[in-house]
Amino acid sequence: MNVKERLAKVREKVKVAASRAGRSPEEIKLVAVSKRQGLDKIKNVLDEGILDFGESRVQELRDKYDNFEQEINWHMIGHLQRNKVKYLTRMDRCKLIHSVDSLRLAKKINKRAKMEDRESNVLVQVNTAEDENKYGFMSEEVIEFLREVSSFEYMKVKGLMTIAPYVENPEEVRPYFRKLRELAVKIEAEEIPGIEMKELSMGMSNDLEVAIEEGATIVRVGSAIFGPRDYE
Repeated sequence: MNVKERLAKVREKVKVAASRAGRSPEEIKLVAVSKRQGLDKIKNVLDEGILDFGESRVQELRDKYDNFEQEINWHMIGHLQRNKVKYLTRMDRCKLIHSVDSLRLAKKINKRAKMEDRESNVLVQVNTAEDENKYGFMSEEVIEFLREVSSFEYMKVKGLMTIAPYVENPEEVRPYFRKLRELAVKIEAEEIPGIEMKELSMGMSNDLEVAIEEGATIVRVGSAIFGPRDYE
């Protein structure tokens, strides 16, 4: 199966899951996770109308950014070190940072974005599974954090992100996606100035349908589109 066929299959899954949830497929942004994928494969996906690509390493995002003349919406979806923030805010390389997981990182993003005189859009990573091996705030910490960063002029919170544990049966992770949606509703009720809950980034290749049924507005899909990654 080639990239075009795999992408068509993913799009059909998005459409069917959205229909089950009484939603429009247009509400869901498909981010093609291109980490460790070659430029040719990315070009093939671009040719199919996908403009949003996700990377988990800043260096890889930088390298790929410089190889494409056309406008691509790059997403930073992996753990972000503070000393790498400058590479994302510079030249507006990154449209959305999905993985803000500490106040220190948030301060760094706001500072660097101010230096570039450019707003940086972010999502707050929440460890809904309370997995000690994953990054992110615990659910009960998020509102306090949002109050602290609500005054940041250059870092703009647009929603939440979570990474569910990998399991064979996607139904097992439904509670983690539901927990994120319920947290977003709770945050909206707080009406914190400057904080938006437009986006819920959750769901990957193996569980995107469940995530969409639970309210995902962004799904991050890699192997289901590109096939196996090249780890050479």
